[in-house]
Amino acid sequence: MFNNHHSGWRPGAMMILAAMVVSAGWILSGGGLARHDFHAQSQAAVRSPMGFAQLVSVKPLPESGSAAMCEWVPASSQTRLEAALQRENPIAAAAGISTVDADRAPVRAIKDTYPTFSAVAVDPVRDEIILQDENLFQIMVFDRRADTPATATMTEPKRVIGGHRTKVEFNCGLYVDPATGDIYSVNNDTMDTLVIFSRQARGDVPPDRELHTPHGTYGIAVDEENQEMFLTVEHDSAVVVYPKMAQGEDNPIRLLQGDHTGLADPHGIAVDPENGWMFVANHGSVHQVREDAENPARENWPLNRSRAVPGSGKTLPPSITVHSRTASGDAAPLRVIQGSNTQLNWPGQIYLDREHGELFVANDGDDSVLVFRATDSGNVAPLRVIKGPATGLRYPTGIYVDNQNDELVVSNMGNHSATVYRRTADGNAAPLRTIRSAPLGKVAMAIGNPGGVAYDSKRDELLVPN
Repeated sequence: MFNNHHSGWRPGAMMILAAMVVSAGWILSGGGLARHDFHAQSQAAVRSPMGFAQLVSVKPLPESGSAAMCEWVPASSQTRLEAALQRENPIAAAAGISTVDADRAPVRAIKDTYPTFSAVAVDPVRDEIILQDENLFQIMVFDRRADTPATATMTEPKRVIGGHRTKVEFNCGLYVDPATGDIYSVNNDTMDTLVIFSRQARGDVPPDRELHTPHGTYGIAVDEENQEMFLTVEHDSAVVVYPKMAQGEDNPIRLLQGDHTGLADPHGIAVDPENGWMFVANHGSVHQVREDAENPARENWPLNRSRAVPGSGKTLPPSITVHSRTASGDAAPLRVIQGSNTQLNWPGQIYLDREHGELFVANDGDDSVLVFRATDSGNVAPLRVIKGPATGLRYPTGIYVDNQNDELVVSNMGNHSATVYRRTADGNAAPLRTIRSAPLGKVAMAIGNPGGVAYDSKRDELLVPN
């Protein structure tokens, strides 16, 4: 089988294929190995895996001098190509070989059938917790006080938004409008669209509003005072800013991207309008990009990986970069939180508690929550760290501070849960409540948009990159 995903057929490939067909005919007609020798060697090759595509079977052509040919179906023919392709293969029929439809169900499937929570927001006005389910592509709304008993399989949500018409896919960023209850959902991968739903939305319904966003958009923060919406673009190490009510093909009004910005695979983002600050959590991978004069980018649109400078990629320590709220272009950060003392490890979503001057970080790679002062800079230790077996934290990626109820809510991608703590929790603190979407102890498979699969024969294991 030839896999033409991403590449497509090219004339050179067709010439190579033609040469392969001619060579195969020469061999099978006696010009090369004898038929029985060729078959024996083919079978031997099948028994010796080589780590790459290889011939797995050989069927001799009919002995007749004029081999049957596939029927030619011209483009102008009234016969539908689909119908012609579904006819019995004449070569197989002449050789007495029966054919079957190869589109069959798999022997078994490996998948996680439970919701996996990637982001969280709280609507204190309506006493609800909203969670992004990135595994099944849903937005789930729960009662804020929900607490799943240990004996229960899961807590039922009050309502769910999900289905083909919602355009919710790989949803990782979340914002709830405090005045209207509108839900803003960021799609990270296969659907380059920010979708906005009204508070009444449920089921498989189209969004009330949508905005085309750069590929790889992850985090969202909204500045209500200035009616601006901030989005991080992880693959291109950028931040784009839109008017809050932007929709359709509206362009960003500002773009922050460049060698001096300190942005490196940015994820979480938070804004402080009072002090004029913007906080960005960075995983650390980055590459340089350059303009293409012959193919200029959209206005305020990030330069993507097609403009990457070869050999410029590098990995930096994770960081929190602090910028001017109105920063644009290649502006350097005002200060940076970075270094071994910070304990940052794949920081996900972040939340700025303006009331107490504290920055909360969902520290994905370390199963922890870090709390810094909003004024911190350099290689500083966190003010508090929530971490330990009693916390229930497992790959936390989403975080929200509910000051009205003096609580902290965290979404965990590793164990199908959202955990609620006192706002000032520290150390190995047990959660006050837990919302689970799977049986207690069920570990999330963490399969997300797998790009391939490999088999480890020594350990009898499958390796799945995501």
